[in-house]
Amino acid sequence: MDEIVLDEFLPLEYAGHSSKGNQLKWKADNIWYKADYMGYESLAEVVVSGLLAYSDVENYVRYLPVEIQYKGKKYMGCKSNSFLGEGEEFVTAEHLFRQWKGGSLSAEMSKIPNVEGRIEYMVENVINFTGLVQFGKYIAIILAMDAFFLNEDRHTNNIGVIYEMETKTYRLSPVFDNGLALLADTMTDFSLEKSLEECMKRVEAKPFSRNFDEQLDAAEKLYGSNMHFSFGKKEVDRVLESCVCKYSDEIIGRVRDLLYFQMRKYQ
Repeated sequence: MDEIVLDEFLPLEYAGHSSKGNQLKWKADNIWYKADYMGYESLAEVVVSGLLAYSDVENYVRYLPVEIQYKGKKYMGCKSNSFLGEGEEFVTAEHLFRQWKGGSLSAEMSKIPNVEGRIEYMVENVINFTGLVQFGKYIAIILAMDAFFLNEDRHTNNIGVIYEMETKTYRLSPVFDNGLALLADTMTDFSLEKSLEECMKRVEAKPFSRNFDEQLDAAEKLYGSNMHFSFGKKEVDRVLESCVCKYSDEIIGRVRDLLYFQMRKYQ
């Protein structure tokens, strides 16, 4: 596993992109580094992106494990290459809505009584703003991932598109930000003392429904089934092996058991 000393770089608080607080991150030489904050977020990022290699999703951010040293402290973390080119910026769905219509996208969606309607409202607005007609299929992929990996932190500030400032055009963003998947928040909601069954009953989806399968079913009804996995237990174990030396057997075991359970559920 790589180690990196980041004493020369000021950390950025990873604020506004999580509903659960601020995570330290750094950018050095066009590489982003994120430190664990709520539990084992970096493990979740590494595992989710590692297993996406065994899917038909092509546009995603790959995370690798790294030990971060900063000002005399060590953090378990992950690293990823920046997915933005020169003159590009990531624009959230929330920001797009405020820019084009004023007001809050999440607030407007909350007024819509059914899940399918909320999804369609976001998608149609983003398509109107950007011209990205594939955005509905993109959302269906994200919600399929979130249902399988139990990502509890999907919201209108980490769903977005990439804007190219010179040409004033948009493109789809790679799938990223899965750090609060796999019950990674051991600090507040899913402590290791709780059973896997108890945690799975408590975890809730966002942003269209609290139920993962309800979100997924609605999205697939609108835009079809757009992703498929092709991994088994061997591939899960192989991906987990890259982090086994830095996380406890208890954490690795819980993530393994969770993934095995989800494989049985969605096979």
